[in-house]
Amino acid sequence: MTTVVVLDYGSGNLASAERALRRTGAQVEVSSDFETALNADGLVVPGVGAYEACMTGLSSVRGPRIIDRRLAGGRPVLGICVGMQILFERGVEHGVATDGVGEWPGVVERLHAPIIPHMGWNTVSPGVGSILFEGLDPRTRFYFVHSYAVRRWELEVTRPFTPPVVTWAEHGGDRFVAAVENGPLSATQFHPEKSGDAGAEVLQRWVGTI
Repeated sequence: MTTVVVLDYGSGNLASAERALRRTGAQVEVSSDFETALNADGLVVPGVGAYEACMTGLSSVRGPRIIDRRLAGGRPVLGICVGMQILFERGVEHGVATDGVGEWPGVVERLHAPIIPHMGWNTVSPGVGSILFEGLDPRTRFYFVHSYAVRRWELEVTRPFTPPVVTWAEHGGDRFVAAVENGPLSATQFHPEKSGDAGAEVLQRWVGTI
């Protein structure tokens, strides 16, 4: 059976994520233990709240090291919401810049939209070659709750390397990264564990890639 650890570093909807992942048929454990998180077939990094607080909590359980070692070995990691944001180089909130894990270049910044936060259901525009969204009705909606996002994709990949698949969404006329699929590293800005059948399908497809 596929084993998945939801990383407990003091942030995120741990119980919701655990329940949603169990429905995929995976054996799921919520843990902050270094070796347990390192050795599971799949690792989910959740996150809610402030970027700086999430990075502080993540560092307290050696999360950046876990993520780095897993990816070096080609072992799948899925970031959710702020758990996606901290995978980028930097987050800027209220004028305070905080270093992220740095797996991707880019800055997490406040959305430029008339209504903040972006809270509710929204469609996404999947990138070419997406596995997580392949064949889904373009009217499919996912649940978002956030005020900050990555508004510019900065990673440039040259041949023979395969570029990441970047999925976009829009709120109040502002376009932002809604998901990324990059080899063993995937992430969603929306909450699949709160997105009903659509989110369950995304999680099922992610578990299927492990």
